[in-house]
Amino acid sequence: MIKHAALFNGILRKLPRKEFKTIFPKLALVPLPLHAILNEAAKPIAYCYFMRSGLASILTVLGNGKIVEVGLTGAEGFVGLPLVAGLRSSASRVIVQVAGTAFRIGAGDMIVALADCPALRKRLGQFGQEVAVQSAQIAACNRLHNANQRLARWLLMSQDRLGGSQVRLTQEFLAHMLGMRRASVTVALGFLQRAELISFARGAVMIDDRLGLEAAACECYVSITQQHKRWQKESK
Repeated sequence: MIKHAALFNGILRKLPRKEFKTIFPKLALVPLPLHAILNEAAKPIAYCYFMRSGLASILTVLGNGKIVEVGLTGAEGFVGLPLVAGLRSSASRVIVQVAGTAFRIGAGDMIVALADCPALRKRLGQFGQEVAVQSAQIAACNRLHNANQRLARWLLMSQDRLGGSQVRLTQEFLAHMLGMRRASVTVALGFLQRAELISFARGAVMIDDRLGLEAAACECYVSITQQHKRWQKESK
């Protein structure tokens, strides 16, 4: 049963059979409640997660308590990347932004699996590079592009990882993710809604015009997705 379910995670799906059999007994399918903290900044990593559904945000936490999102991961990815580099603590807070499920593995078991599974280690290293590209591009986006463009980019990235046309969120949480004032988020949502690209009600955004939303987004979305596609071809 778990083997079939593992097909929903992009990294587990691509593992050689031998390596999957090595890691499979250590995986536990667990729920990811909304706002659950998977890794905490400056704290030891207790568990790693192969995401199966939902959405996790990678956050930079400032000294004054403010947070800003620097990356997203869904069913394509993994939480706990510092362990792949031989490190034991997280530099970022990783929080569940859209509830879902994941395959959880203890940090100790993960370290053993990395030593025994070269294909897994390689795939996670590649995924780490994708997260780094996201982080660098989002940093530029937050500095250079307006609220409407940034919101459009964020919605597209979220839809890519969630599938479907609905993204559940609150304006307050979205303001934290994008490093904006809540009033700015309200204005940006209104702008995209008047353009008939999205509709927003009761804590959920419906993407009504995907192509129009792509046109409204800044260049950062295209840059991130094109690099992802290039690396996908190179890794085959």
